[in-house]
Amino acid sequence: MAESRKKWPLAKKLLTSGVLRWAVGIPVILALVHFGASYLLDEPLRRSMERKLNRDLKGYSVRLSGVHVQLIGLTVTVNGLTVLQQAHPDPPVAYFPIVKASIHWRGILVGRFVGELMMDRSKININLLQLRSETARDVSFKERGWQQALEDICPLKINTLKINDASITYIDQDPKQPLVLSHLNLQAANIRNIHLPDQVYPSSFHLDTAIFGAGHGTVDGVANFLTQPYPGIKGRVILENVSISHFGTMATRSNLSIQGGLLMASGEAEYSPKVKNAHLENLTIIGMKMDYIHSQRTAGAEKKRSAAVEKAAREISNKPGMLIRADQVSLVGCTLGLVNKAARKPYRIFLTNADFHLSNFSNQFSQGPAQARLNARFMGNGSTVASATFRPEKGGPDLDLFVKIGDTQLTAMNDLLRSYGDFDVSAGVFSLATELHVRNGTISGYIKPFFKDMKVYDRQKDSGRGFGHQMYEMLVGGVAKLLESRSQQEVATRADISGQAGNPETSTWQIVGQLIENAFFKAILPSFEKEAARAGKR
Repeated sequence: MAESRKKWPLAKKLLTSGVLRWAVGIPVILALVHFGASYLLDEPLRRSMERKLNRDLKGYSVRLSGVHVQLIGLTVTVNGLTVLQQAHPDPPVAYFPIVKASIHWRGILVGRFVGELMMDRSKININLLQLRSETARDVSFKERGWQQALEDICPLKINTLKINDASITYIDQDPKQPLVLSHLNLQAANIRNIHLPDQVYPSSFHLDTAIFGAGHGTVDGVANFLTQPYPGIKGRVILENVSISHFGTMATRSNLSIQGGLLMASGEAEYSPKVKNAHLENLTIIGMKMDYIHSQRTAGAEKKRSAAVEKAAREISNKPGMLIRADQVSLVGCTLGLVNKAARKPYRIFLTNADFHLSNFSNQFSQGPAQARLNARFMGNGSTVASATFRPEKGGPDLDLFVKIGDTQLTAMNDLLRSYGDFDVSAGVFSLATELHVRNGTISGYIKPFFKDMKVYDRQKDSGRGFGHQMYEMLVGGVAKLLESRSQQEVATRADISGQAGNPETSTWQIVGQLIENAFFKAILPSFEKEAARAGKR
Protein backbone atom coordinates (compact mmCIF):
# COMPACT_ATOMS: atom_id res chain seq x y z
CA MET A 1 0.00 0.00 0.00
CA ALA A 2 2.81 2.34 0.93
CA GLU A 3 4.63 1.36 -2.22
CA SER A 4 1.62 2.27 -4.41
CA ARG A 5 1.38 5.60 -2.66
CA LYS A 6 4.95 6.32 -3.61
CA LYS A 7 4.28 5.56 -7.31
CA TRP A 8 1.15 7.73 -7.53
CA PRO A 9 2.79 11.17 -7.47
CA LEU A 10 5.10 10.10 -10.25
CA ALA A 11 2.20 8.87 -12.39
CA LYS A 12 0.27 11.98 -11.63
CA LYS A 13 3.24 14.09 -12.69
CA LEU A 14 3.65 12.24 -15.94
CA LEU A 15 -0.07 12.43 -16.67
CA THR A 16 -0.23 16.12 -15.85
CA SER A 17 2.74 17.03 -18.03
CA GLY A 18 1.37 15.06 -20.98
CA VAL A 19 -2.04 16.65 -20.78
CA LEU A 20 -0.41 20.06 -20.52
CA ARG A 21 1.67 19.45 -23.60
CA TRP A 22 -1.38 18.38 -25.56
CA ALA A 23 -3.40 21.26 -24.20
CA VAL A 24 -0.76 23.70 -25.35
CA GLY A 25 0.38 21.88 -28.44
CA ILE A 26 -2.94 21.29 -30.16
CA PRO A 27 -3.95 25.00 -30.28
CA VAL A 28 -0.45 25.91 -31.41
CA ILE A 29 -0.59 23.33 -34.16
CA LEU A 30 -4.08 24.48 -35.18
CA ALA A 31 -2.93 28.10 -35.19
CA LEU A 32 0.05 27.21 -37.38
CA VAL A 33 -2.18 25.25 -39.74
CA HIS A 34 -4.65 28.15 -39.79
CA PHE A 35 -2.06 30.79 -40.59
CA GLY A 36 -0.32 28.52 -43.06
CA ALA A 37 -3.57 27.72 -44.84
CA SER A 38 -4.55 31.39 -44.80
CA TYR A 39 -1.33 32.49 -46.45
CA LEU A 40 -1.44 29.62 -48.90
CA LEU A 41 -4.89 30.85 -49.94
CA ASP A 42 -3.87 34.50 -50.24
CA GLU A 43 -2.15 34.55 -53.64
CA PRO A 44 -4.60 32.25 -55.46
CA LEU A 45 -7.45 34.32 -54.04
CA ARG A 46 -5.77 37.59 -55.10
CA ARG A 47 -5.39 36.35 -58.69
CA SER A 48 -8.95 35.02 -58.76
CA MET A 49 -10.44 38.21 -57.34
CA GLU A 50 -8.46 40.47 -59.68
CA ARG A 51 -9.57 38.35 -62.66
CA LYS A 52 -13.23 38.49 -61.62
CA LEU A 53 -13.14 42.23 -61.03
CA ASN A 54 -11.64 42.91 -64.45
CA ARG A 55 -14.19 40.58 -66.02
CA ASP A 56 -17.17 42.30 -64.40
CA LEU A 57 -16.17 45.95 -64.83
CA LYS A 58 -16.93 47.67 -68.13
CA GLY A 59 -14.59 50.51 -69.14
CA TYR A 60 -12.37 50.08 -66.07
CA SER A 61 -9.56 47.78 -64.94
CA VAL A 62 -8.33 46.81 -61.48
CA ARG A 63 -5.02 45.94 -59.86
CA LEU A 64 -4.66 44.24 -56.44
CA SER A 65 -1.40 44.22 -54.51
CA GLY A 66 -2.55 41.64 -51.97
CA VAL A 67 -5.39 39.68 -50.38
CA HIS A 68 -5.31 38.07 -46.93
CA VAL A 69 -7.86 35.57 -45.58
CA GLN A 70 -8.35 35.07 -41.86
CA LEU A 71 -10.23 31.78 -41.41
CA ILE A 72 -10.99 32.45 -37.77
CA GLY A 73 -13.52 35.24 -37.93
CA LEU A 74 -14.01 34.83 -41.69
CA THR A 75 -12.38 38.12 -42.62
CA VAL A 76 -10.97 39.05 -46.04
CA THR A 77 -8.60 42.02 -46.27
CA VAL A 78 -7.83 43.51 -49.69
CA ASN A 79 -4.69 45.65 -49.90
CA GLY A 80 -3.77 48.19 -52.57
CA LEU A 81 -6.91 48.07 -54.73
CA THR A 82 -6.31 50.43 -57.68
CA VAL A 83 -9.04 51.32 -60.22
CA LEU A 84 -8.14 52.77 -63.63
CA GLN A 85 -10.36 54.14 -66.38
CA GLN A 86 -9.36 52.37 -69.59
CA ALA A 87 -9.94 55.44 -71.78
CA HIS A 88 -7.77 57.66 -69.54
CA PRO A 89 -5.77 55.47 -67.10
CA ASP A 90 -3.52 58.23 -65.77
CA PRO A 91 -4.11 59.11 -63.01
CA PRO A 92 -5.96 56.17 -61.40
CA VAL A 93 -9.60 56.91 -60.62
CA ALA A 94 -9.46 55.35 -57.17
CA TYR A 95 -7.04 53.83 -54.69
CA PHE A 96 -8.17 51.78 -51.67
CA PRO A 97 -5.24 50.94 -49.36
CA ILE A 98 -7.36 48.71 -47.12
CA VAL A 99 -10.74 47.11 -47.78
CA LYS A 100 -11.89 44.68 -45.09
CA ALA A 101 -14.94 42.43 -45.31
CA SER A 102 -16.04 40.44 -42.28
CA ILE A 103 -19.04 38.41 -41.14
CA HIS A 104 -21.52 39.40 -38.43
CA TRP A 105 -21.69 36.38 -36.14
CA ARG A 106 -24.76 37.75 -34.43
CA GLY A 107 -26.55 37.56 -37.75
CA ILE A 108 -25.71 33.87 -38.10
CA LEU A 109 -27.33 33.18 -34.72
CA VAL A 110 -30.65 34.45 -36.08
CA GLY A 111 -30.23 32.78 -39.47
CA ARG A 112 -28.94 35.73 -41.49
CA PHE A 113 -25.62 35.56 -43.33
CA VAL A 114 -24.62 39.22 -43.43
CA GLY A 115 -21.41 41.17 -43.03
CA GLU A 116 -19.58 44.47 -42.73
CA LEU A 117 -17.47 46.29 -45.30
CA MET A 118 -14.86 48.76 -44.04
CA MET A 119 -12.59 51.02 -46.11
CA ASP A 120 -9.70 53.05 -44.67
CA ARG A 121 -7.98 56.10 -46.23
CA SER A 122 -9.58 55.63 -49.65
CA LYS A 123 -8.76 58.15 -52.39
CA ILE A 124 -11.00 59.04 -55.33
CA ASN A 125 -9.43 61.17 -58.08
CA ILE A 126 -11.39 62.43 -61.09
CA ASN A 127 -10.45 64.99 -63.72
CA LEU A 128 -12.54 66.73 -66.38
CA LEU A 129 -11.34 64.45 -69.19
CA GLN A 130 -12.29 61.30 -67.26
CA LEU A 131 -15.64 62.78 -66.23
CA ARG A 132 -16.57 63.66 -69.80
CA SER A 133 -15.57 60.19 -70.96
CA GLU A 134 -17.74 58.60 -68.28
CA THR A 135 -20.83 60.75 -68.94
CA ALA A 136 -20.52 60.13 -72.68
CA ARG A 137 -21.01 56.38 -72.16
CA ASP A 138 -24.64 55.37 -72.59
CA VAL A 139 -24.41 52.57 -70.03
CA SER A 140 -26.39 52.26 -66.80
CA PHE A 141 -24.70 52.00 -63.40
CA LYS A 142 -25.72 48.35 -63.08
CA GLU A 143 -24.41 47.46 -66.56
CA ARG A 144 -21.03 48.97 -65.71
CA GLY A 145 -20.49 46.14 -63.23
CA TRP A 146 -19.85 48.06 -60.02
CA GLN A 147 -22.43 46.13 -58.02
CA GLN A 148 -21.04 42.78 -59.15
CA ALA A 149 -17.50 43.99 -58.44
CA LEU A 150 -18.51 44.87 -54.90
CA GLU A 151 -19.92 41.37 -54.42
CA ASP A 152 -16.65 39.91 -55.70
CA ILE A 153 -14.81 41.71 -52.89
CA CYS A 154 -17.44 40.92 -50.27
CA PRO A 155 -19.59 37.90 -51.20
CA LEU A 156 -21.61 38.43 -48.00
CA LYS A 157 -24.83 40.43 -47.99
CA ILE A 158 -23.42 43.75 -46.81
CA ASN A 159 -25.42 45.20 -43.94
CA THR A 160 -22.96 47.77 -42.54
CA LEU A 161 -20.63 50.05 -44.48
CA LYS A 162 -17.89 52.13 -42.87
CA ILE A 163 -15.63 54.54 -44.75
CA ASN A 164 -12.91 56.17 -42.66
CA ASP A 165 -10.75 59.19 -43.56
CA ALA A 166 -11.40 59.11 -47.30
CA SER A 167 -10.75 61.90 -49.81
CA ILE A 168 -12.35 62.88 -53.11
CA THR A 169 -10.47 65.16 -55.51
CA TYR A 170 -11.86 66.68 -58.70
CA ILE A 171 -9.64 68.60 -61.12
CA ASP A 172 -11.50 70.63 -63.72
CA GLN A 173 -9.23 72.63 -66.04
CA ASP A 174 -6.61 74.00 -63.66
CA PRO A 175 -4.60 71.36 -61.74
CA LYS A 176 -3.58 74.08 -59.28
CA GLN A 177 -7.20 74.56 -58.16
CA PRO A 178 -8.55 71.11 -57.26
CA LEU A 179 -11.87 70.60 -55.48
CA VAL A 180 -11.09 68.39 -52.48
CA LEU A 181 -13.31 66.70 -49.93
CA SER A 182 -10.97 65.41 -47.23
CA HIS A 183 -11.32 63.46 -43.96
CA LEU A 184 -14.57 62.03 -45.28
CA ASN A 185 -16.29 59.53 -42.98
CA LEU A 186 -19.42 57.56 -43.77
CA GLN A 187 -21.39 55.03 -41.74
CA ALA A 188 -24.46 53.28 -43.13
CA ALA A 189 -26.42 50.57 -41.31
CA ASN A 190 -29.19 48.09 -42.14
CA ILE A 191 -28.39 48.25 -45.86
CA ARG A 192 -30.05 44.86 -46.46
CA ASN A 193 -33.27 45.96 -44.68
CA ILE A 194 -32.81 43.28 -42.01
CA HIS A 195 -34.34 45.43 -39.29
CA LEU A 196 -37.72 47.10 -39.86
CA PRO A 197 -37.99 45.94 -43.51
CA ASP A 198 -41.48 47.42 -43.80
CA GLN A 199 -40.25 50.99 -43.32
CA VAL A 200 -40.04 53.32 -46.34
CA TYR A 201 -36.45 54.21 -45.43
CA PRO A 202 -35.17 51.43 -43.13
CA SER A 203 -31.46 52.27 -43.39
CA SER A 204 -29.70 55.11 -41.57
CA PHE A 205 -26.45 56.87 -42.51
CA HIS A 206 -24.16 59.69 -41.41
CA LEU A 207 -21.53 61.49 -43.50
CA ASP A 208 -19.13 64.25 -42.51
CA THR A 209 -16.29 65.78 -44.48
CA ALA A 210 -13.96 68.75 -44.76
CA ILE A 211 -14.69 70.83 -47.89
CA PHE A 212 -11.84 72.63 -49.66
CA GLY A 213 -9.82 72.67 -46.45
CA ALA A 214 -11.57 75.16 -44.17
CA GLY A 215 -15.17 74.26 -45.03
CA HIS A 216 -17.22 71.51 -43.45
CA GLY A 217 -20.28 69.49 -44.43
CA THR A 218 -22.52 66.90 -42.79
CA VAL A 219 -25.37 64.76 -44.05
CA ASP A 220 -27.64 62.78 -41.72
CA GLY A 221 -30.38 60.73 -43.24
CA VAL A 222 -32.17 57.52 -44.05
CA ALA A 223 -32.31 55.47 -47.21
CA ASN A 224 -33.75 52.45 -48.97
CA PHE A 225 -30.81 51.01 -50.87
CA LEU A 226 -32.93 48.22 -52.42
CA THR A 227 -35.54 50.43 -54.10
CA GLN A 228 -35.90 49.89 -57.84
CA PRO A 229 -34.94 51.18 -60.35
CA TYR A 230 -32.59 53.21 -58.12
CA PRO A 231 -32.12 53.71 -54.35
CA GLY A 232 -34.21 56.22 -52.41
CA ILE A 233 -32.58 58.65 -50.02
CA LYS A 234 -33.73 61.35 -47.61
CA GLY A 235 -31.39 63.50 -45.54
CA ARG A 236 -30.51 66.78 -43.90
CA VAL A 237 -27.50 68.71 -45.23
CA ILE A 238 -25.45 71.38 -43.44
CA LEU A 239 -22.61 73.27 -45.16
CA GLU A 240 -20.32 75.70 -43.35
CA ASN A 241 -17.58 78.10 -44.59
CA VAL A 242 -17.38 76.65 -48.09
CA SER A 243 -15.10 78.71 -50.34
CA ILE A 244 -16.94 79.81 -53.49
CA SER A 245 -13.75 80.83 -55.30
CA HIS A 246 -12.81 77.15 -55.71
CA PHE A 247 -15.60 76.89 -58.29
CA GLY A 248 -14.03 79.65 -60.39
CA THR A 249 -12.53 77.32 -63.01
CA MET A 250 -15.80 75.46 -63.50
CA ALA A 251 -17.78 78.71 -63.64
CA THR A 252 -15.82 79.99 -66.65
CA ARG A 253 -17.66 77.47 -68.85
CA SER A 254 -20.87 79.35 -67.97
CA ASN A 255 -19.26 82.71 -68.75
CA LEU A 256 -18.92 83.49 -65.06
CA SER A 257 -15.91 84.94 -63.29
CA ILE A 258 -15.98 84.28 -59.52
CA GLN A 259 -13.57 85.57 -56.89
CA GLY A 260 -13.77 85.13 -53.12
CA GLY A 261 -16.92 84.37 -51.19
CA LEU A 262 -17.99 81.99 -48.42
CA LEU A 263 -21.12 79.84 -48.49
CA MET A 264 -23.26 78.56 -45.61
CA ALA A 265 -26.37 76.46 -46.18
CA SER A 266 -28.80 74.10 -44.51
CA GLY A 267 -31.75 72.13 -45.79
CA GLU A 268 -33.33 68.79 -46.51
CA ALA A 269 -33.72 66.71 -49.65
CA GLU A 270 -35.55 63.56 -50.67
CA TYR A 271 -34.90 61.71 -53.90
CA SER A 272 -36.61 58.44 -54.76
CA PRO A 273 -38.50 56.88 -57.68
CA LYS A 274 -41.76 58.30 -56.28
CA VAL A 275 -40.81 61.54 -54.50
CA LYS A 276 -38.40 64.35 -55.38
CA ASN A 277 -38.23 67.22 -52.90
CA ALA A 278 -35.58 69.81 -52.13
CA HIS A 279 -36.11 72.20 -49.23
CA LEU A 280 -33.40 74.81 -48.80
CA GLU A 281 -33.95 76.40 -45.40
CA ASN A 282 -31.14 78.93 -45.66
CA LEU A 283 -28.35 79.75 -48.09
CA THR A 284 -26.00 82.68 -47.48
CA ILE A 285 -23.04 83.79 -49.62
CA ILE A 286 -20.78 86.47 -48.16
CA GLY A 287 -18.22 88.66 -49.96
CA MET A 288 -18.39 87.11 -53.44
CA LYS A 289 -17.37 89.00 -56.58
CA MET A 290 -19.07 87.62 -59.69
CA ASP A 291 -19.16 88.89 -63.27
CA TYR A 292 -21.13 87.50 -66.19
CA ILE A 293 -18.93 87.89 -69.28
CA HIS A 294 -20.63 88.09 -72.67
CA SER A 295 -18.50 87.90 -75.81
CA GLN A 296 -19.06 87.35 -79.50
CA ARG A 297 -17.06 84.12 -79.33
CA THR A 298 -19.36 82.59 -76.71
CA ALA A 299 -22.66 84.03 -77.98
CA GLY A 300 -23.73 80.79 -79.67
CA ALA A 301 -22.97 78.67 -76.62
CA GLU A 302 -24.75 81.17 -74.38
CA LYS A 303 -27.89 80.96 -76.51
CA LYS A 304 -27.93 77.16 -76.39
CA ARG A 305 -27.26 77.12 -72.65
CA SER A 306 -30.02 79.67 -72.04
CA ALA A 307 -32.48 77.58 -74.07
CA ALA A 308 -31.55 74.47 -72.09
CA VAL A 309 -32.01 76.27 -68.78
CA GLU A 310 -35.36 77.69 -69.86
CA LYS A 311 -36.53 74.25 -70.96
CA ALA A 312 -35.51 72.70 -67.65
CA ALA A 313 -37.24 75.50 -65.72
CA ARG A 314 -40.47 74.95 -67.65
CA GLU A 315 -40.34 71.21 -67.07
CA ILE A 316 -40.10 71.49 -63.29
CA SER A 317 -42.52 74.42 -62.93
CA ASN A 318 -45.60 73.11 -61.06
CA LYS A 319 -44.56 69.55 -61.87
CA PRO A 320 -46.52 67.01 -59.79
CA GLY A 321 -44.38 64.98 -57.39
CA MET A 322 -41.55 67.52 -57.43
CA LEU A 323 -41.30 70.34 -54.90
CA ILE A 324 -38.39 72.78 -54.82
CA ARG A 325 -38.43 75.34 -52.00
CA ALA A 326 -36.06 77.97 -50.66
CA ASP A 327 -37.01 79.73 -47.46
CA GLN A 328 -34.14 82.23 -47.46
CA VAL A 329 -31.40 82.93 -50.03
CA SER A 330 -29.06 85.83 -49.24
CA LEU A 331 -26.06 87.55 -50.81
CA VAL A 332 -24.23 89.78 -48.34
CA GLY A 333 -21.58 92.34 -49.28
CA CYS A 334 -21.19 91.00 -52.82
CA THR A 335 -20.16 92.60 -56.11
CA LEU A 336 -22.21 91.62 -59.16
CA GLY A 337 -21.33 92.71 -62.68
CA LEU A 338 -21.99 92.31 -66.39
CA VAL A 339 -19.09 92.56 -68.83
CA ASN A 340 -20.00 92.99 -72.49
CA LYS A 341 -17.03 92.19 -74.71
CA ALA A 342 -19.23 91.83 -77.78
CA ALA A 343 -20.09 95.53 -77.87
CA ARG A 344 -18.34 97.89 -80.27
CA LYS A 345 -16.52 99.26 -77.25
CA PRO A 346 -16.47 96.82 -74.30
CA TYR A 347 -17.89 97.97 -70.98
CA ARG A 348 -18.76 96.70 -67.51
CA ILE A 349 -21.78 97.63 -65.39
CA PHE A 350 -21.86 96.47 -61.81
CA LEU A 351 -23.30 96.67 -58.31
CA THR A 352 -21.09 96.86 -55.22
CA ASN A 353 -21.98 96.26 -51.57
CA ALA A 354 -24.92 94.24 -52.81
CA ASP A 355 -27.23 92.76 -50.18
CA PHE A 356 -29.82 90.57 -51.86
CA HIS A 357 -32.52 88.56 -50.07
CA LEU A 358 -34.95 86.10 -51.63
CA SER A 359 -37.68 84.41 -49.58
CA ASN A 360 -40.37 81.80 -50.18
CA PHE A 361 -39.10 80.73 -53.58
CA SER A 362 -40.76 77.64 -55.04
CA ASN A 363 -41.49 75.88 -58.31
CA GLN A 364 -45.10 75.29 -57.21
CA PHE A 365 -47.73 78.00 -57.75
CA SER A 366 -49.62 76.82 -54.64
CA GLN A 367 -46.73 77.86 -52.37
CA GLY A 368 -47.52 81.54 -52.93
CA PRO A 369 -45.43 84.46 -54.22
CA ALA A 370 -41.72 84.87 -53.65
CA GLN A 371 -40.31 88.15 -52.38
CA ALA A 372 -36.95 89.65 -53.33
CA ARG A 373 -35.22 92.85 -52.26
CA LEU A 374 -31.88 94.42 -53.09
CA ASN A 375 -29.76 97.22 -51.64
CA ALA A 376 -26.55 98.08 -53.48
CA ARG A 377 -24.34 100.76 -55.05
CA PHE A 378 -24.72 101.09 -58.83
CA MET A 379 -21.31 101.58 -60.47
CA GLY A 380 -19.83 101.78 -56.98
CA ASN A 381 -21.59 104.96 -55.90
CA GLY A 382 -25.28 105.19 -56.88
CA SER A 383 -27.65 104.21 -54.09
CA THR A 384 -29.80 101.37 -55.47
CA VAL A 385 -32.98 99.85 -54.06
CA ALA A 386 -35.05 97.17 -55.78
CA SER A 387 -37.90 94.88 -54.84
CA ALA A 388 -39.80 92.18 -56.66
CA THR A 389 -42.74 89.88 -56.13
CA PHE A 390 -43.06 86.93 -58.45
CA ARG A 391 -44.90 83.65 -58.60
CA PRO A 392 -44.03 80.31 -60.19
CA GLU A 393 -45.01 80.44 -63.82
CA LYS A 394 -48.53 79.13 -64.43
CA GLY A 395 -49.59 79.82 -67.98
CA GLY A 396 -46.94 82.52 -68.33
CA PRO A 397 -44.64 84.86 -66.36
CA ASP A 398 -46.04 86.64 -63.29
CA LEU A 399 -43.99 89.50 -61.85
CA ASP A 400 -44.01 92.93 -60.17
CA LEU A 401 -40.67 94.77 -60.19
CA PHE A 402 -39.61 98.15 -58.76
CA VAL A 403 -36.11 99.66 -59.14
CA LYS A 404 -34.71 103.02 -58.05
CA ILE A 405 -31.14 104.15 -58.71
CA GLY A 406 -30.06 107.48 -57.27
CA ASP A 407 -27.17 109.93 -57.75
CA THR A 408 -24.74 107.84 -59.78
CA GLN A 409 -21.69 109.74 -61.01
CA LEU A 410 -21.89 109.71 -64.82
CA THR A 411 -18.12 109.54 -65.15
CA ALA A 412 -18.33 105.96 -63.79
CA MET A 413 -20.53 105.13 -66.80
CA ASN A 414 -18.22 106.50 -69.49
CA ASP A 415 -17.39 103.06 -70.94
CA LEU A 416 -21.10 102.43 -71.39
CA LEU A 417 -21.68 105.86 -72.92
CA ARG A 418 -18.79 105.41 -75.34
CA SER A 419 -20.10 102.01 -76.40
CA TYR A 420 -23.70 103.03 -77.09
CA GLY A 421 -23.51 106.80 -77.60
CA ASP A 422 -19.92 107.26 -78.82
CA PHE A 423 -19.33 110.04 -76.29
CA ASP A 424 -18.22 110.42 -72.69
CA VAL A 425 -18.78 112.97 -69.95
CA SER A 426 -16.61 114.92 -67.56
CA ALA A 427 -19.39 115.58 -65.00
CA GLY A 428 -23.00 114.78 -64.21
CA VAL A 429 -25.27 112.60 -62.12
CA PHE A 430 -27.50 109.76 -63.28
CA SER A 431 -30.66 108.43 -61.60
CA LEU A 432 -33.33 105.99 -62.68
CA ALA A 433 -36.77 104.78 -61.62
CA THR A 434 -38.65 101.89 -63.18
CA GLU A 435 -41.78 99.91 -62.51
CA LEU A 436 -42.64 96.75 -64.38
CA HIS A 437 -45.61 94.36 -64.22
CA VAL A 438 -46.00 91.10 -66.14
CA ARG A 439 -49.30 89.28 -65.71
CA ASN A 440 -51.64 87.18 -67.87
CA GLY A 441 -49.34 87.55 -70.85
CA THR A 442 -49.41 91.36 -70.69
CA ILE A 443 -46.52 93.73 -69.88
CA SER A 444 -46.98 97.20 -68.44
CA GLY A 445 -44.76 99.76 -66.75
CA TYR A 446 -42.20 102.45 -67.44
CA ILE A 447 -38.50 103.26 -67.21
CA LYS A 448 -37.49 106.83 -66.36
CA PRO A 449 -33.83 107.95 -66.34
CA PHE A 450 -32.56 111.34 -65.09
CA PHE A 451 -29.35 113.07 -66.21
CA LYS A 452 -28.40 116.05 -64.01
CA ASP A 453 -25.59 118.61 -64.44
CA MET A 454 -24.24 116.61 -67.38
CA LYS A 455 -21.11 118.00 -68.97
CA VAL A 456 -20.25 116.19 -72.16
CA TYR A 457 -17.53 118.24 -73.77
CA ASP A 458 -14.39 119.18 -71.89
CA ARG A 459 -12.04 121.30 -74.05
CA GLN A 460 -8.94 120.47 -72.02
CA LYS A 461 -9.73 116.73 -71.66
CA ASP A 462 -10.70 116.26 -75.32
CA SER A 463 -8.11 118.50 -76.91
CA GLY A 464 -6.20 115.53 -78.30
CA ARG A 465 -9.24 113.95 -79.95
CA GLY A 466 -10.36 114.49 -83.54
CA PHE A 467 -12.24 117.65 -84.55
CA GLY A 468 -15.26 115.64 -85.70
CA HIS A 469 -15.60 113.86 -82.39
CA GLN A 470 -15.22 117.11 -80.45
CA MET A 471 -18.03 118.65 -82.50
CA TYR A 472 -20.22 115.59 -81.86
CA GLU A 473 -19.70 115.82 -78.10
CA MET A 474 -20.45 119.55 -78.19
CA LEU A 475 -23.74 118.82 -79.99
CA VAL A 476 -24.70 116.16 -77.43
CA GLY A 477 -23.89 118.59 -74.62
CA GLY A 478 -25.97 121.26 -76.31
CA VAL A 479 -28.96 118.93 -76.63
CA ALA A 480 -28.69 118.09 -72.92
CA LYS A 481 -28.80 121.80 -72.12
CA LEU A 482 -31.89 122.26 -74.28
CA LEU A 483 -33.68 119.38 -72.51
CA GLU A 484 -32.79 120.48 -68.99
CA SER A 485 -35.67 121.31 -66.68
CA ARG A 486 -35.22 124.97 -65.69
CA SER A 487 -36.28 124.25 -62.10
CA GLN A 488 -34.24 121.09 -61.51
CA GLN A 489 -31.49 121.46 -64.13
CA GLU A 490 -31.84 117.84 -65.21
CA VAL A 491 -32.61 115.87 -68.37
CA ALA A 492 -35.56 113.53 -67.85
CA THR A 493 -36.85 110.93 -70.30
CA ARG A 494 -39.67 108.46 -69.75
CA ALA A 495 -40.15 105.31 -71.81
CA ASP A 496 -43.50 103.61 -71.33
CA ILE A 497 -43.55 99.83 -71.61
CA SER A 498 -46.62 97.93 -72.69
CA GLY A 499 -47.67 95.03 -74.86
CA GLN A 500 -47.80 91.26 -74.97
CA ALA A 501 -45.18 88.97 -73.49
CA GLY A 502 -44.92 87.28 -76.86
CA ASN A 503 -43.55 83.75 -76.82
CA PRO A 504 -45.37 81.94 -73.97
CA GLU A 505 -42.26 79.81 -73.40
CA THR A 506 -40.23 82.90 -72.51
CA SER A 507 -39.43 82.97 -68.79
CA THR A 508 -39.99 85.86 -66.38
CA TRP A 509 -36.33 86.74 -66.06
CA GLN A 510 -35.68 86.44 -69.78
CA ILE A 511 -38.45 89.02 -70.33
CA VAL A 512 -36.93 91.30 -67.69
CA GLY A 513 -33.54 91.12 -69.36
CA GLN A 514 -34.94 91.87 -72.79
CA LEU A 515 -36.99 94.81 -71.50
CA ILE A 516 -34.01 96.35 -69.73
CA GLU A 517 -31.87 95.92 -72.83
CA ASN A 518 -34.51 97.35 -75.18
CA ALA A 519 -35.61 100.23 -72.96
CA PHE A 520 -32.25 101.30 -71.59
CA PHE A 521 -29.57 100.38 -74.09
CA LYS A 522 -31.62 100.62 -77.27
CA ALA A 523 -34.00 103.47 -76.43
CA ILE A 524 -32.48 105.85 -73.90
CA LEU A 525 -28.81 106.11 -74.83
CA PRO A 526 -29.33 106.31 -78.62
CA SER A 527 -31.75 109.19 -77.99
CA PHE A 528 -28.70 111.37 -77.42
CA GLU A 529 -27.57 110.62 -80.98
CA LYS A 530 -31.02 111.41 -82.44
CA GLU A 531 -31.32 114.71 -80.58
CA ALA A 532 -27.77 115.63 -81.55
CA ALA A 533 -28.60 114.99 -85.21
CA ARG A 534 -31.66 117.23 -84.97
CA ALA A 535 -29.67 119.98 -83.30
CA GLY A 536 -27.10 119.78 -86.05
CA LYS A 537 -29.74 120.39 -88.73
CA ARG A 538 -31.14 123.53 -87.08
